[in-house]
Amino acid sequence: MKVLALLGSPRKGGNTEILLQAVLAGMAAAGGEIETVRLCEMDFQPCLNCGGCEKTGTCVLADDMTPLYDRLDAAGRIVLAAPIYFYNIPAHAKAFIDRTQSFWSRKRLLQKAGRWHEDPNRKGFLVSVAATHGRRVFDGAVLTMKYACDALGVVYGGDYLVRGIDRRGEMLKATAALAEARAAGERFMR
Repeated sequence: MKVLALLGSPRKGGNTEILLQAVLAGMAAAGGEIETVRLCEMDFQPCLNCGGCEKTGTCVLADDMTPLYDRLDAAGRIVLAAPIYFYNIPAHAKAFIDRTQSFWSRKRLLQKAGRWHEDPNRKGFLVSVAATHGRRVFDGAVLTMKYACDALGVVYGGDYLVRGIDRRGEMLKATAALAEARAAGERFMR
């Protein structure tokens, strides 16, 4: 099964990427064919709310997001990995999600025509790291990802969230969390 992992952290080799690698190791061990996309290296505009996709189901912007749309369609598992910035995901990850508006529009057009078929086997997951231990630190990110999954036409399959990891590379020392992340990746493939 194809797994599309979207790395929403701007920091190379940071805690989010370390955690994502553990999750993906588990997914690969369970048979996942992994492709990782680093969102901050892509050149794409934010959604313009122009309404163009409401007519066709296709985004009118032609940029680095355009080839990603087909890969999103082909993936059986979509993983967004993003750190927490001010109780939500960073700007590049949020801009990516905003650009999935064309999927929402396509879904609505297909529903209207009676041609929409939900695939309960396609799932999306959130992987995230937060520096603080706040009880609600992940609430904004989880809600954002749930709505992104709905737009993409995938089931929200869950998440793996780690609190209290702040300094660069600190995730490497959290060996228990990394082992749990690998196990979570294996579960994500079921």
